[in-house]
Amino acid sequence: MDAFSPEFREDLHRLMAWRRDVRRFRTDPVPDDILARGLDAFALAPSVGLSEPWRVVNVESAAARAAALSNFQSANAEALAAYRAGGDIDRATLYAGLKLSGMQKAPVQLAVFCDDATTKGARLGARSMPEMRAYSVVAAMTMMWLALRAEGVGMGWVSILDPEALAKSLDVPDSWKLIGYLCIGWPEQAQPTPELEQLGWEAREGLARLERR
Repeated sequence: MDAFSPEFREDLHRLMAWRRDVRRFRTDPVPDDILARGLDAFALAPSVGLSEPWRVVNVESAAARAAALSNFQSANAEALAAYRAGGDIDRATLYAGLKLSGMQKAPVQLAVFCDDATTKGARLGARSMPEMRAYSVVAAMTMMWLALRAEGVGMGWVSILDPEALAKSLDVPDSWKLIGYLCIGWPEQAQPTPELEQLGWEAREGLARLERR
């Protein structure tokens, strides 16, 4: 196909720049049609051997959300204790003040898994590198992230969790491996700069380094 217009390329760059990990949400509901379009983006994602190993659980019951939030709080407390035990008091203090999930307000919460036991794709491309299935799920999540952001909806990826405990709480098959817990909703405010960067947790390097051999 022909290349897209300069205007489209500029908009695409703006979209990627505004993707941002959102942790501060309004509680307004996300319309079903917008969420559906976000999920439709999964079907456009690349997957190793066309295995489409993603499995998505809508965490909507009070009990399931309470279990997920408790899981996060425990893992977050363990992480803080580890920073304190490491002796870096400044880093521990900064960590303690970070908002690292939007689980208490996000109107939509999805747990996304990789089904390592799928027979779809006949293991093409995954025999030597089985982790490619998980990478495929990550690619699909990124596609949804951009699709939602294009509609003004934000998404946050929570990774401070005990994945095995969460899988048990959600009663999913043993072959499903947690890739990400996603909080989705309308951002409280626009954030052109990542919050971790704003607060001095880490600096963004920018361009990827290109090495030659």
